[in-house]
Amino acid sequence: MDQHPTTPGRGLTRPPHLRPGDHVVVVAPSSPIDPQRLTAGCAILRSWGLRVTVAPHVLDTHPVLGHLAGTDADRAADLQAAWLDPTVDAVICARGGYGVHRMVDLLDWRAMRAVPPKPLVGFSDATSLHEAFAQRLGIATLYGPMGAAASFTTDGPTAEHLRRTLFEPTATTVLTSSTATALVPGRARGITAGGCASVLAAERGTPAARPSFAGCVLVLEDVNEQPYQLDRILTQLLRSGALDGVTGIALGSWDGCGRPERVKAVMLDRLGPLGIPVLWELGFGHSPSTLTVPLGVPALLDADSGTLTLELPALDAR
Repeated sequence: MDQHPTTPGRGLTRPPHLRPGDHVVVVAPSSPIDPQRLTAGCAILRSWGLRVTVAPHVLDTHPVLGHLAGTDADRAADLQAAWLDPTVDAVICARGGYGVHRMVDLLDWRAMRAVPPKPLVGFSDATSLHEAFAQRLGIATLYGPMGAAASFTTDGPTAEHLRRTLFEPTATTVLTSSTATALVPGRARGITAGGCASVLAAERGTPAARPSFAGCVLVLEDVNEQPYQLDRILTQLLRSGALDGVTGIALGSWDGCGRPERVKAVMLDRLGPLGIPVLWELGFGHSPSTLTVPLGVPALLDADSGTLTLELPALDAR
């Protein structure tokens, strides 16, 4: 199977890459943060020559709902202030969990559209931010490890791949892993999009949700969702029309989702009938070691060779 869809455009607007001395702000749009991991993550960022600021409410906990890092208004205010600050060159989420879904509509998208783009980094619950930045700002983002995430603070290759993506994006245009194999063979081009499958399913029907991922190479991963739950998530995406016109799918990690053969069976049952290439376990998402995957850039998915090749670097030169 070799797909030949219409050659994609140049994708979304790519922010400029980082340089030593640039200023990054760590924000917490989701769940509470482990202070020790935050300290360790900030130390890694500083070792790259970055100036690091922790947003005012990062270590907050919601006064009633302990699963949230502070109030919705405070979490939104931290993110918006960092994005609008002309001295800030990138915004990095501290961790995922849950909470973006509650605060994303509190952001002043008109004001955020009026400033130059900058890299946004995060995964898991940050999927809602990636979708909002794509749909409301037209900006490419990075689905990658977060400042207080275990993979970032304990796995050297995870941190190094993010560093190279931020500073030397031309060196990270071919994504692959030792586990990447074809679930459905073939090649396809499209604009990268996606993230955490359960969060994408939760986005369906919300005000800024895109009608579908038509023309996209969709990247999907998740954590702690049993095979029947993954079946429900994928069925929701299928029934809502989200997968109409998708050109190819790259699957990431499924940590805590049950036996791999059962997860594979669900993926093949739900995604195989789409008749598009599907790549199994590219090596991103909720795993001890993870790649940074740019969203919003044109790419070639080659399931047979186990690669996702970006046709433009994740970030632009400046």
